[in-house]
Amino acid sequence: MKTPGFWYRREVTPAALLLAPAGALYDLASRLRRSLVRPQRAPVPVVCVGNLVAGGAGKTPVALALGRRLGEIGIAAHFLSRGHGGSLAGPVRVNPGRHSAAEVGDEPLLLARAAPAWVSRDRPAGARAAAAAGARLILMDDGFQNPSLEKDLSLLVVDGHAGFGNGRILPAGPLRERPEDGLRRAGALVVMGPDRAGIGALAARHGLPALGARLVPSPEDAARLRGRRVLAFAGIGRPEKFFATLAELGAELAGAVPFPDHHAYTPDEIMRLAETAQERQAVPVTTEKDLVRLPPEARPMVEALRVDLAWDDPAAADAVLEPVVRRALGLRAG
Repeated sequence: MKTPGFWYRREVTPAALLLAPAGALYDLASRLRRSLVRPQRAPVPVVCVGNLVAGGAGKTPVALALGRRLGEIGIAAHFLSRGHGGSLAGPVRVNPGRHSAAEVGDEPLLLARAAPAWVSRDRPAGARAAAAAGARLILMDDGFQNPSLEKDLSLLVVDGHAGFGNGRILPAGPLRERPEDGLRRAGALVVMGPDRAGIGALAARHGLPALGARLVPSPEDAARLRGRRVLAFAGIGRPEKFFATLAELGAELAGAVPFPDHHAYTPDEIMRLAETAQERQAVPVTTEKDLVRLPPEARPMVEALRVDLAWDDPAAADAVLEPVVRRALGLRAG
């Protein structure tokens, strides 16, 4: 679905008030589930990259950056995802050459390009399958609110501008749970972009590190798109962030078309976008995450902007990871 605009309005809106009772029920059900489920321990350490809001925080780029860093220091990390939007229950190891987004979801296809990735609705079963296949550490992309698998470290990703929106629980706002509940289970926060929402101060009040990070467009893609007329489209949590990135790198926006998060594009939709771009003398451009959801025959018609995560302080990120790295390497802390 598209992110409702009132979720990120600071003032109280009629829609938020109307949906507040449903939010209270959602919160009660989530807390009850967490209290009743006993987490299972995986054979190897588990690092969860999650968030407190529905969509758009930047979990997958953070997971990819952690996977790269762990690989650099000799840790065989495997990704684990529920495979949102995919039809396969798993556990199944993702094969980008064989699986489609309709089968495994879009994020697992991106993750599997960097390291082995598994899709499993039963998270403990997925963790066991990954460990049996040689994983020395599990990197969960999402799953912070899933209590079935014990986490050794949980990182909460927060957009530095949007923060927690209107501060209300789904569907009255973007929150999956109350921040005070989630922060008690977190090991650190990752603040994406400039911290205009006071996330660093909130982390400090809870005794948690706040790791600053930002998404940086691929230099090659930025150079290729700078100065060009583009018809931008995206089906992500907050597509306006993608449109702003294109404008900031110097592309000329001939149009910006938002779609619902995880949208499954049809050939007709891509043809219409291509025709509109041609009429406006522009090139269709989307995100890497959207590109894998396009029909294969339509992908050559569209360009994608790749982005990478850059830490403000890489040493601080390493320090947060150190205890789980030690365990993965079989070392004792101290």
